[in-house]
Amino acid sequence: MAKRKKIKAGVIGVGNCFSGLIQGIHFYKKNPKKEVIGLMNPNIGGYQIYDIDFVSAFDVAKNKVNKPLYQAVYKKPNKVNWIKLPKTKTIVHEAPALDGIGLFVKKLINPINNSHRVNELEKEIIAEIKKTKTKVLVSYLPVGSDQATQFWAKIALKTRCAFVNCIPSFIASDKSWEKKFKKAGVPIIGDDIKGQIGATIVHRNLAKLTADRGAKVDETYQLNVGGNTDFLNMKELERLQSKKVSKTESVQSQLEERLPDDQIHVGPSDFIPYLNNTKICFISIKGKMFADIPYSLNLRLEVDDKANSGGIVVDCIRFAQKALDEKKKGFQKVSCFYMKHPLYQLSDSEALKVIEKELD
Repeated sequence: MAKRKKIKAGVIGVGNCFSGLIQGIHFYKKNPKKEVIGLMNPNIGGYQIYDIDFVSAFDVAKNKVNKPLYQAVYKKPNKVNWIKLPKTKTIVHEAPALDGIGLFVKKLINPINNSHRVNELEKEIIAEIKKTKTKVLVSYLPVGSDQATQFWAKIALKTRCAFVNCIPSFIASDKSWEKKFKKAGVPIIGDDIKGQIGATIVHRNLAKLTADRGAKVDETYQLNVGGNTDFLNMKELERLQSKKVSKTESVQSQLEERLPDDQIHVGPSDFIPYLNNTKICFISIKGKMFADIPYSLNLRLEVDDKANSGGIVVDCIRFAQKALDEKKKGFQKVSCFYMKHPLYQLSDSEALKVIEKELD
């Protein structure tokens, strides 16, 4: 029997989102009969979920750096503890902090002070990526990490690794960066993942539903609360700006007429510690329908924030490797289905056709 191809992936940020991703991957490895339950696409380019191996990892927290990855994913302030991971040889290596740590989470993360070592760390990181033969880099940096995201985008270009940007620091959706990835022959998927059944994907579809059914949207909001470090980090409003842009534009793109800025609010709202990884979303849409009669739609969505993320990223990793295999470069159109802020927006039905075409 021929040996299966593996995807050698690296993670940037061994936080809560990644903890859910890697534990979810191991869940399917332990329970192969459950492969079709919860997975959007069991097979992408000949790769299944248990073909993803994380061979390199990078972080800034003192309690994670130089630790085995299978141990680091459980270190505080991570909250995901679904399943015990097997031992692996992957060690978490030090990354430059840059702007990756916000004021509210600094005490929880306890980052290494390495601002004086950025150039040295860059050389060490490139060496580790080459040593481990990493082919796909997944960025799980905190929201607001614009400098850090640019640093890692440059690393991806220099090492010719495919880049999956899970956060709303705009790289894949920036034409100048997209040009750099295309010139380097490197595929990129981004920016800012939609959840598997997330607040923005639900909001987008409700907005599109009203437009398709001939109704008018006059005002809408989306409020989100949660109890993990993502929500704590976004209490720092300066770090939240790109997230609000990403989520708002994702919804605006589905409307027949763009709403005035004061008639739409989309964004994380507050941190409630006891919710842990639970995310609760409230969506409201008000407008007019037949004969100018008003309607009002209100929805409450409750999900595990990390499962929502992992269900998407397992597809993005495999599509990134597929793009490498097929020598595709630059912005990957599958981003329109998986990301809130791609280079250009498609409706979800149009974006799904892109995925189906890629899977043929």
